[in-house]
Amino acid sequence: MIDVTVHNDIARPAPEVFAFVTDPDNLPAWRTNTVSVRREDDGPLAVGSRLREVHRGPGGRELASLVEVAELEPDRVFALRMLEGPLPIHARITFDATPDGTHVAFTAHGQPSGPMRLVQPLLRRVVRRQCAAHLAQLKRVMQQPGAPVP
Repeated sequence: MIDVTVHNDIARPAPEVFAFVTDPDNLPAWRTNTVSVRREDDGPLAVGSRLREVHRGPGGRELASLVEVAELEPDRVFALRMLEGPLPIHARITFDATPDGTHVAFTAHGQPSGPMRLVQPLLRRVVRRQCAAHLAQLKRVMQQPGAPVP
């Protein structure tokens, strides 16, 4: 089982961080391996909304996945469930207001199957490193001068 959580503090209000993270158009700006994202449906993002994502994988190879919004609690929780893709890793992000901004926790969890089970310890380290890189990039983007205000 892969179950990792990384944390970071961002000096912006929780509603702004939440709005930025939950806008699919912003994903490539903070998810360090995301190449593109396309909504599969119209209307406001809601539980059940689906996103077609393309990520840069090992060796620069592009990997496509289909994810579904599993949880969406404004300014508090955003979770995605992997429906199709090479590695069944689900993501959950929580946003907690602090006196200095927002405490963000990014959790990735899933159970690799087949040959991927054999390299689970390596995958766990890779996923942890990748989640930490995502949050570090989110912090850079949100705290840079002239940062977007959702």
